[in-house]
Amino acid sequence: MPVDETNGHMVRNEHGVAFLMVMILMLILTVLGIAAMTVTGLENRIAGFQRTTEVAADAAESCLSSSVKIIQQTIENGSVPAAVVSSSGPVPTGAETAANPSLSMEINGQADNHADTVTGSGASGPDYSQTINGYTVRGDIDRLYLQAKAGSGMQFAAGYEGAGSGSAGGGVDVLYRVDCRATLAATGTESRIVGVYACTLTGETCQRKL
Repeated sequence: MPVDETNGHMVRNEHGVAFLMVMILMLILTVLGIAAMTVTGLENRIAGFQRTTEVAADAAESCLSSSVKIIQQTIENGSVPAAVVSSSGPVPTGAETAANPSLSMEINGQADNHADTVTGSGASGPDYSQTINGYTVRGDIDRLYLQAKAGSGMQFAAGYEGAGSGSAGGGVDVLYRVDCRATLAATGTESRIVGVYACTLTGETCQRKL
């Protein structure tokens, strides 16, 4: 029987075009799949970074609140409570017993604006040290200065309550700066929070100013 060579040639061409289209479609799907996997991996890394940052911030905030409690207890008792002083913290032994000035002296006003830092050691080292959720947390407590409360001495002398000024009537606040840093060496993540607090002379209350 005669063979229609023209028809056979057309069939072979159609097979070739179909194969080419399948290959192009597979290439497109492969590229889309790789792109989707890349985006998903990036989103997971971003989410992980956000979680790590949040944990670091929480650890630094914990240092801040604990330091304020230490300030209040020290003002009330006249010295840093022995229960919080140890080699493992929260108040390192070197900050209270081996340092000159000690943390008690700093808080009680015998060494305002002392040049110790969270990255130093011994007398120049941190006043707070803890490991929280895997983070190394260091804090520095500095007494800054006395600040008169809102009002005037004349108002205090005239019998105004609450707004009056004057050291004789307790109309001053003691300002403290607390510098806290939480670091995770494995990832290099760090969170730093600095707060300034105005505390009453009795240590009864401390209000954050900055």
